[in-house]
Amino acid sequence: MNERSFFCLAAIVTCALADAAGANEEPYMDLGIEGKTAIVTASSSGLGHAIAHRLAREGCRIVLFARSRDKLETAAAELRQQHGVQALAVAGDMAQAADVDRLLAECAAFDGPDILVLNTGRPPLGMRTVLEETDDARWTEAYETQLWGAVRVARRIVPAIANRGWGRVIGVTSASVKQPMPKHALSTVYRAGVQAMLKHMANEVAAQGVTVNSVCPASIGTEALTTSYSAADRIKAVPLGRLGTPDELAAAVAFFASVQAGFITGASLHVDGGMVAALQ
Repeated sequence: MNERSFFCLAAIVTCALADAAGANEEPYMDLGIEGKTAIVTASSSGLGHAIAHRLAREGCRIVLFARSRDKLETAAAELRQQHGVQALAVAGDMAQAADVDRLLAECAAFDGPDILVLNTGRPPLGMRTVLEETDDARWTEAYETQLWGAVRVARRIVPAIANRGWGRVIGVTSASVKQPMPKHALSTVYRAGVQAMLKHMANEVAAQGVTVNSVCPASIGTEALTTSYSAADRIKAVPLGRLGTPDELAAAVAFFASVQAGFITGASLHVDGGMVAALQ
């Protein structure tokens, strides 16, 4: 990441922190994506929900995609009310071809997709090592949720973006794909597959004006994290001494979606408070 891009990202994260603190100031940096259509998968709650709000704040038209229609409709209404943008709720399963086909078809109402945020749901509950994961059904469920759904959406949506001659694809994976975390076997194995797919795609669609990058979060203070793990224990492993916020993760996604990030592709950005000890 070059110096200019670094400072662009720093400015966006600063805006997100100001929002989280209750500031009323408008963002002072134009990301150049107003009027673009962004698909955000797994966006009825958690990180996907925060990302949708961040992109809506930048003026994007938002297409929400997840399995819970009621939650999606509520989220879409929030986006319209809070940000004054168009928002469409499409209920469906990322792993089902018919649902993904319908997602693309419904994007026609917004003149087709420009940005894809490839977020996925969580793996089955329970922290286990690879050798402790002896239930085939858990491996299958995690494969469908974490990897196959992402592959199916990418195969269908990314060509449509590339055909438009400009686009952004941002995957939300995990810091564990860079430094495996103990007892995160299912998440690490399949999200590493998503990371590899994104790296391949970055080279495949670059000539068509599409960048493909990923954010690798860890220790973000979502409801899923705080209900499944001890927040205090997670904080001990974070050099910054706190959990990250969904807004901070969403700010990193918004940076990769921006015109300022136009010369960055095939990259991954840790959003983990310094938890991953490996060289970047």
